[in-house]
Amino acid sequence: MPSAARVLGLTLLLLPASAPAAQAAAGWSVTPAGAQRPSFYAEGVPGTVLRDTVSVTNRGRKPLTVRLRGTGVRVAFARTALRVPARTRAEVPFTVTVPAGAAPGDRSGTIAARDADGRTATVALRLRVGGPALSALTVEHVAVRGDRITYELVNRGTTVLVPKLAVHADGLLGPVLDRPARALPVRLPPGSRRTLSEPWPDRPALDDVDVRLTVTSAGGAHDTTHTSARFVPWGAVTGAVSAAAGAVAALSAVRRRRRRASPAEEGGPPRAEGELTGAGT
Repeated sequence: MPSAARVLGLTLLLLPASAPAAQAAAGWSVTPAGAQRPSFYAEGVPGTVLRDTVSVTNRGRKPLTVRLRGTGVRVAFARTALRVPARTRAEVPFTVTVPAGAAPGDRSGTIAARDADGRTATVALRLRVGGPALSALTVEHVAVRGDRITYELVNRGTTVLVPKLAVHADGLLGPVLDRPARALPVRLPPGSRRTLSEPWPDRPALDDVDVRLTVTSAGGAHDTTHTSARFVPWGAVTGAVSAAAGAVAALSAVRRRRRRASPAEEGGPPRAEGELTGAGT
């Protein structure tokens, strides 16, 4: 693909001699070309290449040399370094590329020019990325490690998410942990993955538990994942503890058989155990 410098030109326009004195005293300035606009605005879906033109006006009596650059968004100029004669306006085309994987929403940037003396002039550039807004996330790789429950959250949508987490665990004799949904102190940009953990200092000393994590967020994003953990105080094993551990294992096997059989008994499809991936990318 040819570069912007090859496909876009540079225009020099002589300023009228009757330019206002106040503007001439300013020396030089940078503005959007064409109709009077306070800033640049571009809008397009991911992958789009948008075009506009920036004007560098030299109202002084000496030539002006400046360098152009863009910040905050992907900008390519026809020329980044230019020399503007006295009382002349240079118009430099440029392109703004919307990244292929960009999520819908607004981006902010600037078009800036810097002269040989280090003085800088900037114009704001606002880019709006179009496309459908999709809220989707998954909770993955849930595990009980010591006195903590570790897990990963993955944003599989196109919006920034602030997830909520609910934790529930059932032992052989009933619930052993029940924490209602609460907001987590994280913000997940689209496509991001975060490893987090949930403290469980009062976990059972002897039990076989089923742990369930449920995450939700605005826009209808939600996912639920299970894992299991067996707690046995092996450091203090005696004959009685060994017998208790054996009973726990037997009850666990019965419960797992019932769990596998329950979908078929209810007439529904059996549920595959393992990692849930939720919405796809």
